[in-house]
Amino acid sequence: MQTSLGFVAPGYEDVLTLFESFLAEDSRYSAQLAAYRNGMPVVHLTGGPDMAPDTLTGAYSCSKGVAALVIALLVQDGVLDLDQTVAHYWPEFAVHGKDRLLVREALSHQAGLMGIEGGFGLDEFTTSRAAARLAAAAPSWEPGRQFGYHALTIGILMEELCRRSTGETLQDIYDPRIRTPQDVDFYLGLPESQDNRYRDVLYDAAPADTWIDPLSLDGMNSNAPVSTIMELPNIRSVRAAGMSAAGGVGSADGLARLYAAATTGVQGSDPFLTDGTVNAMSREQVWGLDRSSGLDNAFAVVFMKPHPSRNFGSHRAFGHEGANAALGFADPSYGLGFGYIPRRAEEGRTPGRAHRLAAAVRRSTAGLS
Repeated sequence: MQTSLGFVAPGYEDVLTLFESFLAEDSRYSAQLAAYRNGMPVVHLTGGPDMAPDTLTGAYSCSKGVAALVIALLVQDGVLDLDQTVAHYWPEFAVHGKDRLLVREALSHQAGLMGIEGGFGLDEFTTSRAAARLAAAAPSWEPGRQFGYHALTIGILMEELCRRSTGETLQDIYDPRIRTPQDVDFYLGLPESQDNRYRDVLYDAAPADTWIDPLSLDGMNSNAPVSTIMELPNIRSVRAAGMSAAGGVGSADGLARLYAAATTGVQGSDPFLTDGTVNAMSREQVWGLDRSSGLDNAFAVVFMKPHPSRNFGSHRAFGHEGANAALGFADPSYGLGFGYIPRRAEEGRTPGRAHRLAAAVRRSTAGLS
């Protein structure tokens, strides 16, 4: 029987029991789990044959939540106004009926810009070239009238809004203002000096006969056939560039510490976001059937919100899942920062392991109140 490394604080023994049960039932299972309560670490576990406590690996769309914390800083600084139009900052965007689209609408998957015909090259995603091509595109629906998960293009939108409002890249803001001062082990742009810690995400290959129509919404959303989404963080150039939609890499502790640093502060420090900023960014903007997947979904400004099929936290929780079922979130109702990263990709929707572990952490926290 495999056993985990790390610790749980008193009161969180049920979390350890659940994590150990996953190790016992699946010999291939490898993962990291971390949680902070009121800024103090209460869960720090690593288990399985393919994961060490210092391993960094891909977290896919958890990167969106990390990048959204940069957007939150710009909102807090008064540099970016959620109720201003995107075109106010980015005049070239004001074509094909996109002139009235608000920043908060664009960043809650309402733009109708799932992708472009022909797709983007991997070397374009973090550049203004991709932004220029997206700005010139006609939306697939009336902007602001419905929503659909913009799997990759929401990163382009965030990054160009950063460039237009500050003159800096999102990645260049993240590192000195968040990652370094908060000692966060999560990267939007993995330096070569840390690449020896990276381990590829493991996943089961799709059936050989799987085909996604590149001109469908699904195909444009996944950038087919230019890239395979599951390969993204395993490609050195992608994780080095730190594409904010899906190229971030790190550890579960990095995710948990990041969300804790934003909302409660860590180990006695003040949080880097005010309550007002947290409320503005985490307020639900859309809920219902996602135009992209046809499944139920809910979003704040970039962040995912809990709902019956993704019940990862309280009504105040906000964060993001990744395609491999990684999960990072803050839950102000419980004073939690949470991070979970498996080495082998899993199914992401309930009753996934991440959601079960998140429920166990919340239940243990409630029992200590």
